Amino acid sequence: QVQLVESGGGLVQAGGSLRLSCAASGRAFSIYATGWFRQAPGKEREFVGATIKSGSSTYYPDSMKGRFTISRDNDKNMVYLQINGLKAEDSAVYHCAADESLHNIVVMRMKYWGQGTQVTVSS
Repeated sequence: QVQLVESGGGLVQAGGSLRLSCAASGRAFSIYATGWFRQAPGKEREFVGATIKSGSSTYYPDSMKGRFTISRDNDKNMVYLQINGLKAEDSAVYHCAADESLHNIVVMRMKYWGQGTQVTVSS
């Protein structure tokens, strides 16, 4: 089992950048693929991207390519999400996710996720 705690959210102006962090604890972190998803009020969860266990390869849906970058540091048990060029429609709670299977994260059937961190973009 793994526990995930996100941080780094906040209020930012449109066009700005944020780096979200996710601290993992519990079972050996390196056995998990990790990723991020977001959820805005009244909307369904939206997959942002994921990275394989080593962190050497990432996957993003077409809608997220270009402004979102996921990275991880297995030595520190950390996952990061860099968001550039923030837009009002990026406002949401961003959650970190983990699963032994990358596919499960991509289809958002992951086994573990955190409470999330709020990102609010002012236009």
